[in-house]
Amino acid sequence: MRTDRIFSRLEQEPHRPRGPFPRMSPVRLGLFSATVAFYLAIVVAVLGTTWLVQLDWQVMLFRPYKQWPAIHGFLDAFVVLGQRGPTAVLVAAWLGWRSWRQRTLRPLLALGFALLLLNASVGAVKIGLGRLGPHYATEVGSAELWAGGDIFPSGHTANAVVTWGILAYLATTPRARRWLSVVAAVFALGVGATTVYLGTHWVSDVLLGWAAGLLILLGLPWCEPAIARVEALVFALRERFGTAGSWLAPNPAPPAAQPVPARQSLVGARVPTQDSGNGTRAAMPRAADEARAPASSRY
Repeated sequence: MRTDRIFSRLEQEPHRPRGPFPRMSPVRLGLFSATVAFYLAIVVAVLGTTWLVQLDWQVMLFRPYKQWPAIHGFLDAFVVLGQRGPTAVLVAAWLGWRSWRQRTLRPLLALGFALLLLNASVGAVKIGLGRLGPHYATEVGSAELWAGGDIFPSGHTANAVVTWGILAYLATTPRARRWLSVVAAVFALGVGATTVYLGTHWVSDVLLGWAAGLLILLGLPWCEPAIARVEALVFALRERFGTAGSWLAPNPAPPAAQPVPARQSLVGARVPTQDSGNGTRAAMPRAADEARAPASSRY
């Protein structure tokens, strides 16, 4: 199958948006716009050292981990569900199995694109604002910006939103999408609240992390054409340089059945004769398969 044929097959699949820039539904576009506005409002509130920064300090000085020490051990383990390494490996293993079952790279590529966008967007804001975390704060009431930190927005929270939310995004049935959306929301909200409890993030860090992760999920449909093209390129390269029988290659069509000529029965047929030259007529030699058969099988 050539590359153009692979692109044609991908364009015919119903779950792939068509066109270079697929249109969002009005609901998704409204959510995306509202999330962008919320994201900017959080950034402006922190830059202006408003009431949100004062709330950050009040929660930090309250020290939730000292108020409820009994749950510290559990939440210290639960927050791992927001760490990029373990969660990415776990989700990639599941999506890899799905790719193998469905013979498509779309699940893995969607995860890769989402994590790439997450690292680029969140990482740029972290480095650009350079905010220090609660444990390293130096001045009470300060926003602690441009001090060499990398805490704003919360990477744990944004990663939890994207990594678990991608499962709901790739769900194939409405029921699975609803259940996975609930699970992703529980993990994302829980991880964000846990970082505040442990004192590793400000409240505003978590709020911006939720918004950053949600923006990735809501904008991921715009990446679908690029995902389809990368998948088609991988298939084409695999077909050209790979080995036959790869799980990445499309299932080959079965060969066309060749008609089998009917064998003529020899029962009751006259055996032709030939002149032996001495006035007698001898029977011609039997067919090869009949000559090789034992006598018992011929009678």
